[in-house]
Amino acid sequence: MSELSRRRVLGLGGALGLTAAAGLSTAAALSRHPSATGAELRSAVPLPPAYRTPLPLPPVLKPVSTAGGVDRYEVTQREANLEILPEIRTPMWTYEGIFPGPTIEARRGRPVTVTHRNELPVPTVVHLHGGHTTAASDGYPTDLVVPEGWQDHTHGHHQATGGMHDPRAVVTRLTRDYTFGMNQRSTLLWYHDHRMDFTAPAIWRGLAGLHIIRGEAEDELGLPTGPRELPLVITDRAFDGEGGLSYPSLDPDLRSQPGVQAPYLAGVLGDVILVNGAPWPVHEADAARYRLRVLNASNARHYELEAVTDDGRRLDLVQIGADQGLLAVPVTHATVPIAPAERYDLIVDLSGVPVGGRVRLRNRLGSGRTSEVVAFHVVRKAADPSRIPPVLSHDLPTWRREDAVRVRDFAFRAGRMHGGHGWVIGGLPFDPARSDVTTRLGDVEVWRLIADVHHPVHLHLVGFQVLSRGGQPPGPYDAGLKDTVSLRPGESVEIITRFDGYRGRFLFHCHNAEHEDMGMMANLEIV
Repeated sequence: MSELSRRRVLGLGGALGLTAAAGLSTAAALSRHPSATGAELRSAVPLPPAYRTPLPLPPVLKPVSTAGGVDRYEVTQREANLEILPEIRTPMWTYEGIFPGPTIEARRGRPVTVTHRNELPVPTVVHLHGGHTTAASDGYPTDLVVPEGWQDHTHGHHQATGGMHDPRAVVTRLTRDYTFGMNQRSTLLWYHDHRMDFTAPAIWRGLAGLHIIRGEAEDELGLPTGPRELPLVITDRAFDGEGGLSYPSLDPDLRSQPGVQAPYLAGVLGDVILVNGAPWPVHEADAARYRLRVLNASNARHYELEAVTDDGRRLDLVQIGADQGLLAVPVTHATVPIAPAERYDLIVDLSGVPVGGRVRLRNRLGSGRTSEVVAFHVVRKAADPSRIPPVLSHDLPTWRREDAVRVRDFAFRAGRMHGGHGWVIGGLPFDPARSDVTTRLGDVEVWRLIADVHHPVHLHLVGFQVLSRGGQPPGPYDAGLKDTVSLRPGESVEIITRFDGYRGRFLFHCHNAEHEDMGMMANLEIV
C-alpha cells in the first residue's frame, strides 16, 4: 500500500493495472466465468417450484425503552429450526429466532442502543454495515462477545480468531451494547456477524438483518410507502439431504480452523435463491408503484436484476438511492447489477400490468433456477398517490479531486495467507495487530483500487463517491453516496471520501465473505 502526494492525483491507467498483473493469472483460474467468482453447491433435497411461497416481510423490532431520547433494543442471538423450504426444518443461527433478523427502524439524529446477547455456541461480533459509528460499536472482528461456557478471555479469544493475537481487542461475556448515533443520511443499512475468520459461515447460517434510518426530508417526497415499500433481502443457500444448510467449512463447528474446502476458495454460491428467507417467493401486489429496498446479502453471488412481465416486456427500474441514501436525481435503468453488500433503492411501476398479470424480478447472471428471484402478482387496481420527484436530495457531499490531501493505491488479488491460499490487499493478508492506513480526521483522500477477479470493496465508517471506472467517468450504477463498490475482473476504480465522524480503528475489506475470511481485509486508523 503506497501513499502518494497530492501532485500525483491522476486518472487510472496502465500503471496501476501492472500493480496487480502478477495476481491475474492465479485468480483467473479461480473465477469460473466473469459473472461469478466462486463455485456452486448443489442441494440434496427436492427444491420447491418458483413463485408459490408468499414473500415474508421481516418484522420491525420494538424498542424496550425510549427514555432519554435514546431508543433501546434487545436482540438475542440463538439457534432455531426454521421452515425455509416448505415442510422442511432447517437449523440456523439467528437474531431473535428468525431469518433475516428483525428490522430496526431508526430516526435520523435519534440515537439507538442495541444490546446483543450471545446464546450461540461460538463467539460473535455485530457490525452495522454502512453505519457512521464509533470504533467501540463498529464491530471490529476481534471485539468478541463470548457465550457462557466459552474458555477464559485470553485463550478463548486466541481460539476464536484463528490463533491471531490482537492486543487491542475488547472481549465481553454474554452481552454487549452497541450504540449508534444515527447522525447520517436516511438510508437502508444492515447488521451482520463480523467475527474474524468466520464471517462467511456465520452469515450463511443466518446472522443478518436490516436497519433502516428514516428522516423528515425523505418522508415529504411522496415516494411509495407503507405496504408499497418492500425490503428485499436476496441471498443464496444450498441444503443437505436432511434439510440443513450445506456449507464447505474446514471446521464445521467454526471454533478454530477458518476457511473452506479448495473448490470454494473463490467464494461459496448456493443453488437456491431466497428473498427475505423464502425460496423464489411471490408477492400479491396492487397495480401501482412500489419502492424496492434491495440488499444483496449473499456471500459471493453477484446479480444483475431485471423486471420482466410474463409477455416479455421489461419494466424500468428507477433508482432513487444507493448504499448511503437518496441520489440527487432519479436514474432509470433497464437492469441493475448488485454485488454482495450493495443496496439499491428502486421504484418499479406496476400500474400498466393487467390484473392477473405477473412481473418477475430475474437475475441475468444466473442460469436455470438461479436466474429467478421474486415475482409480483398483480391482483387489484388501486389508487396511487405516490410520485417520483425530479429532485430527490440536496445534501450529497461535493468533494473535489483537488481537495484530496493524498492518493492511495490498493491491489485486491489472490495471494498467500499463513502458508496457504488466501486473498490479499497490497500483497498482505489481514493482521489485526498491524497498522495499514493512518489518516487524519477530516482529511479528503482519493483511493485507487484494482482487482484481479470480482471484489466488492467496503469501507467502514464513511461513504464515498466513485470518481472513475476503468479510466472513464463513473458508470450509471455508480451514482450517489456508496459504502461498497463492485470491482469487476481486471478493473480499476477511483473513489473519493472524507474521513469524518470519529477517531479510532476501523476497516476496509472485500465483501465477498470468503475472501474477507481468508485475508482480504486491512486496518484503517483515523487519528
